[in-house]
Amino acid sequence: MKRVILTISIAVAVGAVVSLGVRAADPTPMQQGHAVFNKWCAPCHSNAPGNPGTAALEALYQGTKPAALEERTDLTPETVKQFVRNGVSIMPFFRKTEISDAELDALSAYLARNLPE
Repeated sequence: MKRVILTISIAVAVGAVVSLGVRAADPTPMQQGHAVFNKWCAPCHSNAPGNPGTAALEALYQGTKPAALEERTDLTPETVKQFVRNGVSIMPFFRKTEISDAELDALSAYLARNLPE
């Protein structure tokens, strides 16, 4: 009987918390941008060995710029959006159904975070 009462009490308490709108904090824009990067960009552009996007940029820049996107200090939001929406070379473009405008804004802000002020 005590278990039933305890279970009901917990269910009521959880229901009350949910109805009050108490929930985990929303991710920050930087956290959202990092999540988008991890999902869509990291497989080709992270600093891990063998990633084709990083290898291509390494060959292109020959050490004049970092090849890994997260290490770059020259990526503006506009540049990121241009490449994501239009692609370049063998990099595909990404539709709004894949990366929404809001997600692209967060990704652009995340990759532009290293811009000098």
